[in-house]
Parts: sequence; C-alpha cells; structure tokens
Amino acid sequence: MATVKPFKGIRPPQALVEQVASRPYDVLNSEEARQEAEGNEKSLYHIIKPEIDFEPGTDEHDPRVYQKAAENFQMFQDKGWLVQDEQENYYVYAQTMNGKTQYGLVIGAYVPDYMNGIIKKHELTRRDKEEDRMKHVRVNNANIEPVFFAYPDNAQLDAIVAKYTAEKPVYDFIAPGDGFGHKFWIIDQRTDIDAITEAFAKIPYLYIADGHHRSAAAALVGAEKAKQNPHHKGDEEYNYFMAVAFPASQLTIIDYNRVVKDLNGLTNEAFLQALTENFDVQEKGKEIYKPQQLHNFSLYLDGTWYSLTAKSGTYNDNDPIGVLDVTISSNLILDKILGIKDLRSDKRIDFVGGIRGLGELKRRVDSGEMKVALALYPVSMQQLMDIADTGNIMPPKTTWFEPKLRSGLVIHKLV
Repeated sequence: MATVKPFKGIRPPQALVEQVASRPYDVLNSEEARQEAEGNEKSLYHIIKPEIDFEPGTDEHDPRVYQKAAENFQMFQDKGWLVQDEQENYYVYAQTMNGKTQYGLVIGAYVPDYMNGIIKKHELTRRDKEEDRMKHVRVNNANIEPVFFAYPDNAQLDAIVAKYTAEKPVYDFIAPGDGFGHKFWIIDQRTDIDAITEAFAKIPYLYIADGHHRSAAAALVGAEKAKQNPHHKGDEEYNYFMAVAFPASQLTIIDYNRVVKDLNGLTNEAFLQALTENFDVQEKGKEIYKPQQLHNFSLYLDGTWYSLTAKSGTYNDNDPIGVLDVTISSNLILDKILGIKDLRSDKRIDFVGGIRGLGELKRRVDSGEMKVALALYPVSMQQLMDIADTGNIMPPKTTWFEPKLRSGLVIHKLV
C-alpha cells in the first residue's frame, strides 16, 4: 500500500507565480531556456537550467552549473521569490488543455515505495540521466520539479479535491506558449490532510506516468541520505520526494510518432510491397490520415498517406507488450524492413510527440530531412497500468503525456 505525506512547500508569492513558473527542464534545450528567461531574473530556468547564466555553449553538466543552481535557489528564497509554507500541506494542481481539466494531488511520495515496487515503472532509465538529476537534487537538497504519477480512481480523494477546487485558487494563470490553464489550491485542514494520507494507505500501487529519471534520481538520493545518516529513523524529509498524482481516468496519453531518414536501400515500391506481408495497405491520398484504432497505423511517404492495418496473427492480444502498436511497428516495420534494431541509439530514426500534430511528420518528410513517417494509435492508461502491474517495461518512446506539469508552483526541501 502507498505511503504519502504532506510537506511544507516552497512556493512563489501569488503575484510572482507567472514569472517564476517554467516548463520542465527536459522539454527544451539550453538556448530555448535562455530565450524564454530573457529579461526575467525570477524565472525558474535560473535554477533548473542554470547554464543560461553562463556563456552560450557552456556544458550543462559543468560542476559550476550545478553550483549555480544552488546559489540561485538560495537567492530566490533570500529575495522572497520563493517562500516556505509554515505547516505541512497537501496541494491540488489542476491543468486545463483543450477544455479538459485534470486534478492532481501534490504529495510527498515514499522513497522505499519506489525501491520495493509500490511505485511502479513502465520505462527503463539511463544512468547518465539519473546521475545528472541526482547531482541537481543533492546540490539543492530539494526536489525542485515534481514527477507525474497516476493512481487508481478513488472516490474519497475525489471528494476532498472537489471540496477545495470549489474555492478560489491560490494560483490561476494561462501559461505562455502552450496556452494551457494552471490552477493551484492548498489543502491545509488537518482532517482532510489525515484523510488523504489514510486514503493513499489503502491504494495498492502508484504509477509513474512521466518523469522516470526524476523519480529514480529523487529516490536514489533519498536512499543515499538514509545510508549516510547514522541516526536514520525513517521519518526524515529525505525519505520522501515530490509528485503530482492524478486519477488514472483523467489522464490522456497522446501518440508518439516516428520519422526515418531512409528506406534501408529499398525503393518506395519495394518498401510498400514488403509491408503487405504483415499489413493491409491502403493508399489514402494527399490529406493527412490519422490512425483510427489499435493496430492501425498511418504512413507518409513521397507526398502520400497510407493506412496500415496489422493482419491477424501478427500480434498477441494476451501479451501486454506484444499487443502494443509500438511493439508491432518496431518488430515488423522498423526492424524487419528498415533494419533499425535499437530505438535508443540508431541515428536514422527520430521521435515526434503527438502534441505537434501529424502535420509535423509531413513537414519533416517534405523537407527532405526524413524519408518516411509512421504515426501510431496512442497507448491507453489501462495498457500502461497492465504493463507496470505485470513487471514489464514498455519499448522506448511509447508514451507522451500532455499537458506537462509546470515547474515552480511548489518545491519540496529534503530537510
């Protein structure tokens, strides 16, 4: 069962939240962060992308950069741009995209739950990325950015969230760039705080939706601190890390698509012919074609869209990994026909989040940068949870969650 706790969040004053809040560190590069933070000394990018305070081209992994993050974090607190709440609270964070709102509870997630599988993963992590975030957590002694969890729907938690979201939010703004709405409430009544803790204690598992590297880094630093403390008791703040947990039914996974630079030596005709072994191939013309259901794919080649439907017998609906369209396309198209064996390392393939639309696939092929594009039907939350429950790991680049959590609304200190 899941162990969670409230915490004394460090937050921007209401009047400053729009200046402080930022996109997550890993959805933009250093130059983009530099541009977004230009003229705004209060931007969280000075803490999560502190290389922007150095000469352009400075390595983001330079020890001076991590140190600058800590200096800036302290400065933000000294100047009152970030202020710690006096008591331990839970928080509600709501995001609105395209008229749909999802309501997440900001919690302290338990490090041992990550280590023993109560917090379930569905993706592999890379050690270099873990180490980068571990350095960031260590130097700041804080989780500056939250991770993104899902939990099985729970009526008791829904009722508490509804109680607070009926009131005026502490933060309420539209983020620049994406146009998504962000609202934030403080759950500060002791009876409700206790009820949330008790409700989670009856939930068997939490699921990492997005932020596998941040989750791993936060948990590993917490475990590291426990080992280093000769007086460790288990209730220290470093035993917890910050997450925003949403009811699974409220979340939407959008498509995560592929573009490939060449046809592995095949002509267009030979490539399309090779596809017919395992797919029913239909030409759809010049208008963008979007996959209609599971096991239906959209292909763009030489100015024309095609529908590909996997033939019966090419997949196993009883296998939580084998049923995934990312598995079918990886095995029967990318590997078998195009010779792409490793999605993580092959330089001939790139990945495009569905938030950019299928027009982005067309643009990259029409420009000559890529030869062919493949669009997939999105994975469902139930598929993600089934995979995590069976101890399986999804293939790389399977899920894309949107909207992304805004960073800087609340921060969790490890002391």
